[in-house]
Amino acid sequence: MKEMKLICWNVNGVRAVAKKGFFEWLKKESPDILCLQETKASPDNLTNELLEPPGYQTFWDYGERKGYSGVATFSKEKPLKVHKSFGVPAFDTEGRILIAEYQEFTLCNIYFPNGKQGDARLKYKMDFYEAFFNYLEARRRKGDKIVICGDVNTAHEEIDLAHPKENSKVSGFLPMERAWLDKLVAHGYIDTFRYFHKEPGQYSWWDMKTGARARNVGWRIDYFFITENLVGNMEKAYIVTEVTGSDHCPIGLELNI
Repeated sequence: MKEMKLICWNVNGVRAVAKKGFFEWLKKESPDILCLQETKASPDNLTNELLEPPGYQTFWDYGERKGYSGVATFSKEKPLKVHKSFGVPAFDTEGRILIAEYQEFTLCNIYFPNGKQGDARLKYKMDFYEAFFNYLEARRRKGDKIVICGDVNTAHEEIDLAHPKENSKVSGFLPMERAWLDKLVAHGYIDTFRYFHKEPGQYSWWDMKTGARARNVGWRIDYFFITENLVGNMEKAYIVTEVTGSDHCPIGLELNI
């Protein structure tokens, strides 16, 4: 068995965070796998330093729209396969999907859509949720071990945001969005952070415009989920609130595989 440290972080612009101590943090933290969301990058504006950091192979999914969305996975071990789709072409153009298959598990690094821009985007988000769920279920039923991480853009329970009542009609905490997370959990996917931590006041995103981070008025919208067949491999799950550079902070999961 080996210990594996996985970190997930919505960086809100990988080139911006690269100027704020990202490489020093990466070297110090030294995760086995790092999953980034909202990289806002395209192949022509990434430096070799980002494409080939020492000790890592990197994999990127870019959106067609410049400076928008995007995910990246940095991995010490080369995955057996990497996919940029879960089989629905409508969701393949925004750079939201990296699925890396390892010997021990399949890792889904996903930047889920935001539904706040209106009804059309909320529908896109809910359709994306459903298509991804169907993909997961097909694999889970075959006995696959799956780790899901990313910015889900929804807080699940009232404990997961500072002002639940005030946000009950806001995308990110709508009943239909929360119901999708209910369904995920009901089908045996484990919210790893809540498995270990039941206390309130634990968030991963804060609104920058209102200075919410200093007051810890936040939302927990970044998650690691695992299938039940990996529960016995979990060592710890945590939120790294002291790391700045983005409106999100990193979250971590450690497995003994």
